[in-house]
Amino acid sequence: MMAFNYDDTTLLTESFHYESATHSYDIKWCSLGNPDSPPVVFIHGTPWSSRVWIPFARALSRQFHVYLFDNPGFGGSPPERDLPGKTFEPSTEIERLDSDLSRQSEAFAALYNLWERVRKGQKAHVIAHDHGGLMSLRAYLLHGCCYASLCLIDVVAIGPFGQPLFNTVAENPQNFQALPDMAFEGILESYIRTAAFLQLSSETMQLLKAPWLGEGGKAGFIRQLCQANSRSTEAVESRYEEVGQSIPLKIIWGAEDRWIPIETATRLGRALRAKEIVAIEEAGHLVMYDQPAQLGVELGRWLVSHGT
Repeated sequence: MMAFNYDDTTLLTESFHYESATHSYDIKWCSLGNPDSPPVVFIHGTPWSSRVWIPFARALSRQFHVYLFDNPGFGGSPPERDLPGKTFEPSTEIERLDSDLSRQSEAFAALYNLWERVRKGQKAHVIAHDHGGLMSLRAYLLHGCCYASLCLIDVVAIGPFGQPLFNTVAENPQNFQALPDMAFEGILESYIRTAAFLQLSSETMQLLKAPWLGEGGKAGFIRQLCQANSRSTEAVESRYEEVGQSIPLKIIWGAEDRWIPIETATRLGRALRAKEIVAIEEAGHLVMYDQPAQLGVELGRWLVSHGT
């Protein structure tokens, strides 16, 4: 896979401002390709950003109009902010951290609907990774977003959730915040390394670590782990079959995913009534780095079948 610099955040030249009942958001985004081509939207997961999709977006932009964006608190998009004078009183710390992605999903739905209005109602093909899967499903089922098709890649969408590191950080976030930078970076690098089946290059590792280094980055990373420790699908999981009954849906999974095992793809496929489930060998959770060529072929096949 081609290498690209951390400074590729400058690719996201557009900014979308959104205010919910309690929070405000400024989401950085961009589009690539001919605006008259069929639209494709990439959604990243945690602890990543849109950077993981840039090579695929550039390749697909020859035939599609591709949208990239950074979720609030990731990459170039600042975290959500409480609106002045608005009362937001979470009942638990986990609710404060928005563990079920309800607020991020609402903000994404608003951005997606903006793109759809600009395109005069033309539906986009959505490709989602990790917690982007749950975001895309919530936007579809709860916020009325209409997709041309949906492709889910190693997604967080069906329980059980959580890893030992998530549990440990969620129980004692202040201890991790107090770690020396060198010790924290070691934990961060080890965590990222387990997401891949093959060894990541030093350039890729630096790319994935960079947003979470330093004082602000450390706090942001701890927040993401606390969020990931307690996902909630209660509002949507009972309705999953509606998705596969309404739109073409494909699931792609790294056969050696150590974060979310391949068995999850089968359970999720049944729940969603997915038309196709593909396991990519010698690939972990970061399938876009382990097997970029095979993933690119699968995405190309899917989009050509449903997108032209």
